[in-house]
Amino acid sequence: MESYKKIAQILRADKDNIRQLEERLGALTGKKSVMEKIAVENEIKIREHLDYLGLGRNLSARQIYDALISKMEADNDKLFLAFNEPSAVSPKDWQKVLEIAWNVCGKPKGFFLKKEKAAEFLRNNPPEKVLKALNYKSVDEMLQKEDIFEVFPALRFVEGNEWLNNNFFNQYEKLSPDDFEEREVKVLALPERWAEIAKNFVAHKYHNISHLKEMGMIYVIPLSLEVSGETLRNFSLIMHYFSEVKFYSELFRTAAEDKNNFAKSVTSFLRGDLVENRLNLPDNGKTRWLVVQRYLAKDDENDWRLFEPHVNPEAMHWERAEKMLVETGKSFNGFSADLDFWQNLNWVGDYFPTESGVDVLVSFNLIDTAMSLVKEKELVKYLYHHQEAMWNKIFMEYFGEEKMEQMMKENIVKGWFEM
Repeated sequence: MESYKKIAQILRADKDNIRQLEERLGALTGKKSVMEKIAVENEIKIREHLDYLGLGRNLSARQIYDALISKMEADNDKLFLAFNEPSAVSPKDWQKVLEIAWNVCGKPKGFFLKKEKAAEFLRNNPPEKVLKALNYKSVDEMLQKEDIFEVFPALRFVEGNEWLNNNFFNQYEKLSPDDFEEREVKVLALPERWAEIAKNFVAHKYHNISHLKEMGMIYVIPLSLEVSGETLRNFSLIMHYFSEVKFYSELFRTAAEDKNNFAKSVTSFLRGDLVENRLNLPDNGKTRWLVVQRYLAKDDENDWRLFEPHVNPEAMHWERAEKMLVETGKSFNGFSADLDFWQNLNWVGDYFPTESGVDVLVSFNLIDTAMSLVKEKELVKYLYHHQEAMWNKIFMEYFGEEKMEQMMKENIVKGWFEM
């Protein structure tokens, strides 16, 4: 199969569009046979990693999938032991894990919403369900006794999206750069009392870890999903959030240079705005790239934007999370080589036959493997991390990672750019 057809098959994209993309980008950069280079590298990585697992190339999708799951579970067990067997329901154990990640990432700082402003938002728009859950009569009474870094995450899983989007977040439209400050990223394992309150939220999200970009915090709800691979999956997710919080902090800092549009930019970042309609622009020989800052395939695997040339910050954060995972292995002397298996595999995958002879796409991506395990070993599995990583890989082969991040940041509000 010609290389551009193989890439198109993996991306579920029109093969002529991929061929034209290669022609245009080749003319622009002078780089030839890039799709062939990607396809060859993809095949080499698949063979190398199957060799590492003691497997041949001619296997079924199920055999490869099971081997990746087994590898992930083995690495998970090593990480679990290195962390002194943390309990998924212990805030104290979680706090230690968060602080390991914080140290590996260099105790990062950023540009975040002041605590005083966050408290003002709560007073302006009291979260009634949170007050009731904690048995307080007023926001002032609550803030005298509670950590605002506990209260703000609770808004997500207690009050719910409708209240947040239709009420609370309206206040963000009046933000100014003066409402932000430089401080360290906060990591917090919430106390046990939040676990019961949060159960519905966590079941829906398939993980018990999240972040608040504007507050510059990463938090854990002390709950176990009781799925194998939990330590590795959760630690990777924490590392991903460190990359994401840093990325958006840099966006906030840049937006602060334009005071008049600061609030508009910040609310756009937090909503994760995207181009909603197809762009009818004159054909000037350039290639249009969308900036897609969400995983669209989670909601609609046939969303038109998935088949247009695009870059995805989320896939970039996962790439960096896996690099930091290897750094973590180094700090524990002994299994960075094991964890190195997963590095630079985000975009790697191919079609393999099922037992019934139907070819299905198998992703070698760590987080696709991990999330498929959460979904109880269904072979109809998560693939969207892999396909988004492949689009990033194409852009980086022509222009480099630094240029990709620059174009993401400069065009994230507009939602597209041309090259």
